[in-house]
Amino acid sequence: MPPNITPQATQRPVLRRFNLVRCVAICCLALIVLVGLVVLITWLAIRPRKLDYTLENGSLQNFNLNNNRHLNATFDFVLVAYNPNSRTSVYYDFMESEVSYKDQTLAFGSTDPFFQPHRDTTRVESRLVATNLALSPSTYKDLRREKSSGEIKVDVHFRSRVRFKVGLWKSKHRTLKITCPSATIHLSWSKHFENVPCDAEL
Repeated sequence: MPPNITPQATQRPVLRRFNLVRCVAICCLALIVLVGLVVLITWLAIRPRKLDYTLENGSLQNFNLNNNRHLNATFDFVLVAYNPNSRTSVYYDFMESEVSYKDQTLAFGSTDPFFQPHRDTTRVESRLVATNLALSPSTYKDLRREKSSGEIKVDVHFRSRVRFKVGLWKSKHRTLKITCPSATIHLSWSKHFENVPCDAEL
């Protein structure tokens, strides 16, 4: 004769499974809240602030436009990097630079890796060389006109791979892009270069 199974007996396994699922869900929720609190407390303690960049100086030497629309020139720039954070340091594992005139790139350059402590101002010197660079007809025409006026307006770009350091913790690599638009370079040494605020994208 089959055993007599009451409704209460069949409900017990269902209730146990429900209680187990509820317990797991509560634990997961508590873990998410705990991680969120840790992130929030860490952020409040560090208070990360945006890095600041300014193009402080720019000059041009050996500027030559020959008749077959080729350019030879040496650009020198000084980028001022300011880290306003009180607990965060920055590793710049490399930095590449590029100077462009309207839609054409004129020269490339690079600088050595460097480390920037917190609350630090670092001046990064960059030399970019154009050697027998072929120019488009429109770029050649506009550069000749600006050369006769005594000044040339260019855009300067920097690209770097950076890591952040807080205490013993170091972040993963991130790509930093810096754009310094409309930098006016005077061909006469008597005129002073005006600082250019730069935009940074991380």
